[in-house]
Amino acid sequence: MKTYLAIAGGLPLLMVCSVAGTNYLVDPYLIHQWQTPQVQRLRAPIEKLNAWGKTYALALYRPDVIYLGNSRTELGLAVPKSGPLRVFNAALSGATVGDALRMLAHARRVADIRSVIWGIDAPSFTLSVGNTELENGLLASGGNYLGRRFLLDLQRAVSIDMTRASFDILGGQTPEICHASLAQFGQRDGECMRSRIAGWGGAAEVVGPRTREFLRGEGPTDGAMEALETSVRRACGLRWSLYVNPTHAMTIDAMYWAGRGGQYEEWLVRLAAMGKRLRQAGCDARLYDFSGFNGVTSEYVPQPGDSSEMRNYWETSHYRENVGDAILARLSGGPAAADGFGDELLPESMAAHIARLRKNRLAYLQTHRFEAATAHSIATNQAKGR
Repeated sequence: MKTYLAIAGGLPLLMVCSVAGTNYLVDPYLIHQWQTPQVQRLRAPIEKLNAWGKTYALALYRPDVIYLGNSRTELGLAVPKSGPLRVFNAALSGATVGDALRMLAHARRVADIRSVIWGIDAPSFTLSVGNTELENGLLASGGNYLGRRFLLDLQRAVSIDMTRASFDILGGQTPEICHASLAQFGQRDGECMRSRIAGWGGAAEVVGPRTREFLRGEGPTDGAMEALETSVRRACGLRWSLYVNPTHAMTIDAMYWAGRGGQYEEWLVRLAAMGKRLRQAGCDARLYDFSGFNGVTSEYVPQPGDSSEMRNYWETSHYRENVGDAILARLSGGPAAADGFGDELLPESMAAHIARLRKNRLAYLQTHRFEAATAHSIATNQAKGR
């Protein structure tokens, strides 16, 4: 009887341990990898548990400079391949300001951060949760973070989805399309985005949905502004470069059509005022605006039936690496464009900045009839609950 009970109790335990061990070693979602062969293998274009992998990598890599923000920053800002400083793109898909603040707190606990580059948007400027994978257990809160992560990762390995993913890899059933973001120091591989857009039918098919998705964001909120300023003040010794993401002009135009143009303008003005207060407090904090209607953001979008790609954008929400390079050049001291791309947000120049924003929009409406009509339709349908 005792032998039977031992077998009956031991076999399930043995199976669980075997599954957990296999999943932990294969690590199909790269939740505890950094500069390992697993990181370099080609994989499917959709990353799962990306927040797990990035929080772990931050603790091992201990970067000097981090990028924060959502998938726009994650995809658009490349990490320098050489240089004296360790740089890591810690942006997360779907992240709000609240998510980025939590990622910042984690990074500061596990590394000696010197500089922060942070991409923001008006709709995602909120403290609400945007990236649901950034669980509290992943964030450093005291000593022995890696030891605690080992136990957490082992616990996560006992799951059906990881078991299926592990067997797909072991059986050679996983698509080999692009690299994980960890292979590029946190930057998402553009080939992953190209593959996904092709699966959706091309950029022309994604323009509308992405613009609609952008408009659904609840921000900007007062709480996010207060939390951001408080966090910068508490880390005043860091170098802060915050920038408004250059989403396609259609997204900002849609905000105007939806009656949120004034809110967007006021948000820019408040960002400028916040930057001044921070500098007066002795913080090295600068804010830049790459959004609106300019030579980069006003690129014509492909219309239905046109399978061509855009030069500056994957679709209306995500800009390409060449645009990210221009952003980084401006943040490093380069000049702003004559049309306002990269203007520094300063209280004394905000009246002129807003006036040019409105003027450029009027010109855009005349030259981009298809884009304006699509943005107007999206805003109208959203107001009707469609």
